[in-house]
Amino acid sequence: MPLDPQAQVIVDFMASIGFTFDGTTPEELRAGMGAGATPSPIAMASITDRTIPGPGGAIPIRIYRPSDETGLPVVTFFHGGGWVVGDLESHDHCCRVIASKAECVVVAVDYRLAPEAKFPAAIDDAWAATEWVATNADELGVDASRLAVAGDSAGGNLAAVVANMSRDHEHVEIIQQVLIYPVTDGACDRPSMTENAEGYFLTRSAMDWFHDHYTVTVADLDDPRYSPILSDLAGAPSAVVVTAGFDPLRDQGNAYAAKLVEAGVDVDHVEYEGMIHGFFSMDEAIDVAADAQDQVAAALKAAFAS
Repeated sequence: MPLDPQAQVIVDFMASIGFTFDGTTPEELRAGMGAGATPSPIAMASITDRTIPGPGGAIPIRIYRPSDETGLPVVTFFHGGGWVVGDLESHDHCCRVIASKAECVVVAVDYRLAPEAKFPAAIDDAWAATEWVATNADELGVDASRLAVAGDSAGGNLAAVVANMSRDHEHVEIIQQVLIYPVTDGACDRPSMTENAEGYFLTRSAMDWFHDHYTVTVADLDDPRYSPILSDLAGAPSAVVVTAGFDPLRDQGNAYAAKLVEAGVDVDHVEYEGMIHGFFSMDEAIDVAADAQDQVAAALKAAFAS
């Protein structure tokens, strides 16, 4: 399948403005992402910013409520950005989409970024935030028995790892994991890394840049908290996995979905063949994005109902 024409418009636009990761510093990339953030048109009943305790200091979170109803299910969300960029603003629209379409409270987590805080700092913050949500349901006014985790790209990596960690902690019961074009394999040696190495927004060189900033040693790549595909996935929470055909991360996301199935996990996986990395939040420009959003919302609603 060829690149979707609407995705091609995005790719052409990025090329026209000279967007690149090459030669960029984390500070420059963060500033650029901040300048490109646009307000989301999706209204919420309330949006609350606060901090919670974390292993490296206070963790900023943002709580999205689609209605004033109490006892709603809850999703802990981790933004993408290669563990180096991204924040509560960059993924505001994505969180509003999930809260609105899945009819749940979303708690977005502003975890520590690399290279200032290298692996496993992001994981430590993601777990601490999820544990806080699970144990403070009354304060939040949510139903902790209907707790899910979600994330895109590097955030999908965090969501997968947190979901696996929850199996060893009875007080944190995750019933669903939402993995949107996730990073699952630090080796980055699957065919899509070569096939889609250049020309489709996210590049292989960008992934190398992100990995270099996030890791401390080469041994980190073999840590299941970095490469969750190396984990024993038996007993993992049910999953919805979204991948994109023209994404360097396509094959590792597809492989992770397949390994979950092999482990007996219920998986709803769709590869959007004509799409690029990052398309999920581009619903104002790419029609298929709404299909992926509806897929995620339907899977979450089904998990919450059961």
